[in-house]
Amino acid sequence: MKLATALSERADIQRKISGLSTRLNMNAKVQEGDEPDENPYGLIDELNSAFLRLEELIAHINITNNETKYNGKSITELIAKRDCLSNRIKILRSFLDEASSRVTRYSKTEIRINSTVDVAKLRKETDDLAKQLRETDELIQSLNWTTDLI
Repeated sequence: MKLATALSERADIQRKISGLSTRLNMNAKVQEGDEPDENPYGLIDELNSAFLRLEELIAHINITNNETKYNGKSITELIAKRDCLSNRIKILRSFLDEASSRVTRYSKTEIRINSTVDVAKLRKETDDLAKQLRETDELIQSLNWTTDLI
């Protein structure tokens, strides 16, 4: 099985678990004399099976991510880089939106508000980070489709 296939299965199982949780809650109580729409014990058995498979997949995915290297870096390290780049870009873009927004003055006697940074320079740096993010994500996706699950 390829790593990408395992990741896809993991996502499917996580969605299934979420659905089972909802279904369990919907069948937790009934009016006296009524029967639940679904057997809660059957749902719990299905939930337990899903968690067993999820645990197995997560372990194999993590082992594979740690063992698979590209230019000396594991997939785990590449994922950490991607996540940090993504968060940095999000924060910097929010900051740049604030720094570049105009404050309207109604007269020349009002206080003038100026940006604290060189917005154009910082946008260029943020765009460079976005390029690194795209390249890192593409590399991770490529490795996911070419790496066998350990």
